Amino acid sequence: HVQLVESGGGSAQAGGSLRLFCVVAEFSKNTKCMGWFRQAPGKGREGLAAIDNDGHTRYADSVKDRFAISQDNTKNFLYLQMNNLKPEDTSMYYCAADLPGGSQCNFGYWGQGTQVTVS
Repeated sequence: HVQLVESGGGSAQAGGSLRLFCVVAEFSKNTKCMGWFRQAPGKGREGLAAIDNDGHTRYADSVKDRFAISQDNTKNFLYLQMNNLKPEDTSMYYCAADLPGGSQCNFGYWGQGTQVTVS
């Protein structure tokens, strides 16, 4: 099944940028979409951005116009470019892939997360 490993997290100043990477092992042609999520301590998981096989993207209002999701042509790498970072962006960030089957995006594969801290 799909395996995901994130990297690229770290510390940044408010207003700065970071780029997150997700290596997608065993990518399945049946994967309909991939995305980025985050979860801060004591808070629920928040969906940030998603991309489908046609390259269509969608974003949460909280990150729209600041974050950008993209994939390479092989779909073995998923990226999240984060600009104009804010302290409230501090969180653990997760890469996700959807489960095979169905017609809707249903995220079921998760990476281990990478920490982003903005001060």
